[in-house]
Amino acid sequence: MRELMFQEDAGQRLDKYLQKYLKLAPKSFLYRMLRKKNIVLNGKKADGSEKLKQGDVIRLYLSDETLEKFREEDRSYPVWPDLEIVYEDRQVLMVNKPAGMLSQKAAPEDVSLNEYLVGYLLAGGQVTRESLAGFTPGVCNRLDRNTSGLVIGAKTLGAAQEIGRLLKERQAGKYYLALVKGTIRRGERIRGWLMKDRKKNQVTVSREPAEGGAPIETAYEPLASNGAMTLLKVELVTGKTHQIRSHLAGTGHPLAGDGKYGDATFNRYFRERYRLNSQFLHSWKIEFPAMDAPFDALSRRTVTAEPPELFRKILQAEGLEG
Repeated sequence: MRELMFQEDAGQRLDKYLQKYLKLAPKSFLYRMLRKKNIVLNGKKADGSEKLKQGDVIRLYLSDETLEKFREEDRSYPVWPDLEIVYEDRQVLMVNKPAGMLSQKAAPEDVSLNEYLVGYLLAGGQVTRESLAGFTPGVCNRLDRNTSGLVIGAKTLGAAQEIGRLLKERQAGKYYLALVKGTIRRGERIRGWLMKDRKKNQVTVSREPAEGGAPIETAYEPLASNGAMTLLKVELVTGKTHQIRSHLAGTGHPLAGDGKYGDATFNRYFRERYRLNSQFLHSWKIEFPAMDAPFDALSRRTVTAEPPELFRKILQAEGLEG
């Protein structure tokens, strides 16, 4: 027999929880066990449609062999000692992701920021292997692999839903630092339509409405310029794949170091002089709106992540420090 105490946010159905806990078990098996009272909720027969609340006790009168058979092999959640957490409360944490790290897995064998977040929470006792059956903490906003900066991680289902809503409704301000080719003297808000080629993992931007295109909007203002390049503060109004990189390239101001949308000669300068091998794009600030409990710790808060040391070195050497 195994006893599970539900500690996640209320509202999850019992059958959905069981499907996560016994991932390899057929649904028919789970419902049969419920009918036979081999799985009970708070000591009583259940049919699976019950909505769980914190403190509910689920008992599985199943052999260890059966549990092992239907439990997915434990995933590895490594602890990364250099994980830079810039903000944390009971609901969320925010990490300064380095360039080169995936936000989420692209292939089963990958290790991404998601796994490191769970590893951190497991090591600190904030979650348990059992609680992961109800909800697995994870990132709310994804950055490209070679983009550094702020990533929001949700510790609870409620946080994942609330942060997801804020981002979808564009209530949180997202600001980036970008170093681009050429001189930009004034700020601008630009719009367009973005088309994605999934096979090539590449996008194109059109100024006019295009079939299959998603409307995009990007705002920017110059912070410093030396004539050859400009440091921009970029607001990501909409959040589409490669939006900042492709949108700025389409205006004739590609990002330094961007091998996909950038200028080869411009990139070579940074690669040879500074060994910059990824785009100069950093998720810098996130501004949260007024928020009610249990998210009031984030209410009207601005969270900032320092750019990588290499970026700061480049800005200093090029006379672009603000």
